Amino acid sequence: MKRLLSGLAAIAFALAAPLPAHADRTPDDLRELSRTLRVHIGSAVDATALAGEADYRRVLNQEFNHVTAENAMKWETVEPQRGAYDWEAADAVVENARRNRQQVRGHTLVWHNQLPAWLIEGVDSGAIDARELRKILRSHIMTEVGRYRGKIRAWDVVNEVVDDTGKLRDSIWLKHLGPGYIADAFRWAHQADPRARLYINDYNLEWDAKKIETTLGIVKDLKAKRVPIHGIGFQGHLGIQYDYPGDFAGVMRRFTDLGMEAAITEADVRMVMPATAEKLATQADYYQRMLSTCVANKRCVEFTVWGFTDRHSWVPDWFEGEGAANIMDENLAHKPAYDALLAVRRK
Repeated sequence: MKRLLSGLAAIAFALAAPLPAHADRTPDDLRELSRTLRVHIGSAVDATALAGEADYRRVLNQEFNHVTAENAMKWETVEPQRGAYDWEAADAVVENARRNRQQVRGHTLVWHNQLPAWLIEGVDSGAIDARELRKILRSHIMTEVGRYRGKIRAWDVVNEVVDDTGKLRDSIWLKHLGPGYIADAFRWAHQADPRARLYINDYNLEWDAKKIETTLGIVKDLKAKRVPIHGIGFQGHLGIQYDYPGDFAGVMRRFTDLGMEAAITEADVRMVMPATAEKLATQADYYQRMLSTCVANKRCVEFTVWGFTDRHSWVPDWFEGEGAANIMDENLAHKPAYDALLAVRRK
């Protein structure tokens, strides 16, 4: 038996080991890069494009070994009417991942945005009081995490709970349930799937000092209370018109030094349009530096881009006059940023 276990361990080690490569050899694609770096490389998935665009589906499944449902798992999508669930899009993302040997990040369980109208209207009118709201939140987490138990590697349990002033966001959750809702959400998610890795996720954590300090305080408090929190998610929404966050590596270490694993969960790098060769070169540098920061930290386990093609990007709808934020263009042609990622090496 010992000899058998030893043999199995050796096989597991061999499968996990990076591919042998000469220092000057560039991986063929992002999946090969992922194996070489020992970091999951993923993309957000547009469920409509996944279902309807064969070229999109082919590139997604060829390039990435990790995926995140961009909108398909958000509350307004999965429960548009109270008690009436629609899992079609979320199930499709998870099933496609299973068929293509991809792991999945669940996004997101508790957020102040993209909530179903029935929930917002019920709270605003007083029809849903604090006691019922807590029951509703627990039911939502237990139902969604329970449905995908054993199928999702990590969940963004709470998303963007710190505002731009560094205070806890004045959401319906804080206003009606108090700050304890954060710990409750992690406990319920862990109860629903004890093996899933549970994250707090936010934007501007790469550089915003107030947000960093408040989030560190939340993490320390949760860990002191033995709340099951495992990871910190840096969204990584950058723009080339702003300086690259130069101490990102140091910020990441402050969290991983607490025993947290880290992930860059929503990376994109937008620019003021039109795109030029110079702008694309700067974009490529930013992408490369983000991935390099992750690779340099032994506890950083995932680098996910928030969509891989400019054909499907949230940026133009949110930032007027900006775009071209992804690593491939509308026709799925590789941009300099794609090649810059392939050039990253573990030192």
